[in-house]
Amino acid sequence: MSLIMTYIGSKGCVMAADKRSIGFLGDKNQRELLEEDLYSGKIDSDEKLLKRAKELDINLKISDQGEKIRNLGKVLVGEVKIRATHETKRKRIYATTNGYHQVELTGSEIQNVKSGQSSIVIFGNKITKEIAGKSLKKHFKSKISLNEVGKIFQKVMEDVAEATPSVSSEHDIFIIHPQMDHKQSMELLRTTIISDVKELEKWRNKLKEDMLAQRRDIQMASRIITQGEVGRVKKVEGDVVEVILSDGVEALNMDWNVLAKPGDTIFMKIEKPSPLNLGDLVVIEDENLCIKKNKTSLSCDIILCKAD
Repeated sequence: MSLIMTYIGSKGCVMAADKRSIGFLGDKNQRELLEEDLYSGKIDSDEKLLKRAKELDINLKISDQGEKIRNLGKVLVGEVKIRATHETKRKRIYATTNGYHQVELTGSEIQNVKSGQSSIVIFGNKITKEIAGKSLKKHFKSKISLNEVGKIFQKVMEDVAEATPSVSSEHDIFIIHPQMDHKQSMELLRTTIISDVKELEKWRNKLKEDMLAQRRDIQMASRIITQGEVGRVKKVEGDVVEVILSDGVEALNMDWNVLAKPGDTIFMKIEKPSPLNLGDLVVIEDENLCIKKNKTSLSCDIILCKAD
């Protein structure tokens, strides 16, 4: 779903990328038919893409806000993603003056590295690479400045966007010109890749932790008592009420840690002064914590849940 072009020369580096991403929602077989039509070049406009998606009952989520390339100062980085069933595969190019590395990753593990010195490297699907290649041959010439390369890349992006909706007319272009020889560039790229992949690993680990925490929140939230018996009054002192938790009820803090188990005592507060008796039943009715006999409202700063 991307077009990334990189020029690596002796004076610097130019990288350009479109900003489109497309999500396909619907039957797997129908999605594959739509993708085949799109990547083969049968669909050559946004209108035809939307029409064909409707025929196949596929919902599309199209965005032209993607950031596929990054400027790290002396190194430019471009990335395309391939989402598999259980893992995300990435293909990256790290480029600077006089050198580049193409890196293939599964998750945050490097699977393959291909290196070079001076070149034009294109990432994209079959149709975008084909169109971009023809456009480059038409516009490119030898011995041109980095700024001229940038203008040519811009023209190529426009040509490709007119021929296929798999890329957008919106694009990013970066130009850098650090002075270094091939040996220096290879060392800079090596250290940059190591640092960047470590950051990716940290990000992936944080994402996994967040997803696990979110899953736990959902699971725990399903145990919160919204209707039923909570416990019985053990003692009243001013506006503080001691309550013995009923069987099957426990109290948790905001991090879902158990503070009190069935039979333990917890503290609540009376919202308004009201006569209470020992043994009065405390319930939650329509999500309101109260004394069952007279509906006297109570409050507490803990979560009341069904016990495991």
